[in-house]
Amino acid sequence: MTATTGEWVAALEASYRRNADAVDALADGAETGPSYCSEWTVAQVLSHLGSGAEIFGLILDAGLTGSPAPGPDAFGPIWEAWNGRSPADQAADSVVANRAFLDRIASIDPAAREAWSLEFFGARRSFDQVLQMRLGEHTLHTWDIVVEGDPSATVPDDAATLLVDRVDELVGRLGKPAEPPWRVAVTTTDPARHLVLSAGESGAELRAAGTGDGAPDDPPSVVLPAESLIRLVYGRLDAEHTPASVTADGIDLDEVRRTFPGF
Repeated sequence: MTATTGEWVAALEASYRRNADAVDALADGAETGPSYCSEWTVAQVLSHLGSGAEIFGLILDAGLTGSPAPGPDAFGPIWEAWNGRSPADQAADSVVANRAFLDRIASIDPAAREAWSLEFFGARRSFDQVLQMRLGEHTLHTWDIVVEGDPSATVPDDAATLLVDRVDELVGRLGKPAEPPWRVAVTTTDPARHLVLSAGESGAELRAAGTGDGAPDDPPSVVLPAESLIRLVYGRLDAEHTPASVTADGIDLDEVRRTFPGF
């Protein structure tokens, strides 16, 4: 399925509102408490999103001006500045930075969006792909915060519907080698997709089910909501946060989880 630029922007706006509401709801001092990311506090997650907003802004500018993609030399001062803030300021300033990034997107006219192109992270990418990458990062890290107060939290439908059709690249990038190799037929709900997920010594791969996918006639299978597939790939579908609707037949779900340890 091909999403429009407007759909990506709308999903980012919705994620911003959820994130801002989550920050606003934090009790005094809660920003120093744990997030789902075991090595980061809530404030550190928000600092990562704030610095990410600035970095994605540099990426946008590079594509608009025809400049090379920014690299570590540009990122370092941004990270240093955010690391130097107090936890309370990291939380508050993150919301401001995310709003500024969305306002920057809104200021770019349709023709410039269409023409936008930049080589970074190993591929030439379009404007919509930048929005996709930012939505994945922003949505999942917002979940990292929200889930601490609501263990049943999921990736919202508006984001899941868009991200499920772009998660294949992440599978290849985040999946770890598996021994022995495994392959499962994956059926998602909300929205419905039929996929084949596999892992072996060279890493992991996700592709649409169908002719040429190499799957046996009756492979092991996993049925799960699309949002749960996204969280699985991001390493956020541990047993305590797996919906009851998720089923695995012919394979131990923990074997699949080990391929996607998260970050």
